[in-house]
Amino acid sequence: MRKGSVLARRQQRNHARYRGRNDLNIVPMLDVMVILAFFLIFTAVFSKTSVLEVNLPGPGTQAATDTPRFELELILRKSGIEVADRSQGVLETIPVVPSGQDVAKLTTYLAALKQKVPEVSHATLLVAEDVDYDTIVQVMDAARARQTVNGGKVTREPLFPQIALGDAPT
Repeated sequence: MRKGSVLARRQQRNHARYRGRNDLNIVPMLDVMVILAFFLIFTAVFSKTSVLEVNLPGPGTQAATDTPRFELELILRKSGIEVADRSQGVLETIPVVPSGQDVAKLTTYLAALKQKVPEVSHATLLVAEDVDYDTIVQVMDAARARQTVNGGKVTREPLFPQIALGDAPT
């Protein structure tokens, strides 16, 4: 017996036994990917897309000169309320009374202002950092509508029902 041949046969036997064990098995990885894809599809937030039609002017049209529109701003601070127009500046300053903000005077002034500009239905409320939430709600209610009592009947007259909030300038 030759020693080399026994060793050679043993090596061939071992190589045959372990053949294919070094291959990469991707089946478990594919299983995980399928489950992950299923999970991502069913937990994704589907956003609603909308189409906005925009009619742009033609190439030969002139730009229209805009007259400054009335844009109501209510600037609410601890010291009082400033009623302003964005293009003209402050129109009226309503100081604080001992009981708090003078919401009744604000409603009266806004009702008179609504008579001058009846087409405007929006206002911007700019609030300082140190104003409490209850005061903000009271001023918003005063700007939205005016309640009057006529013969025991309460009527609600809309003033500026669309209100946007923002930070007051310092």
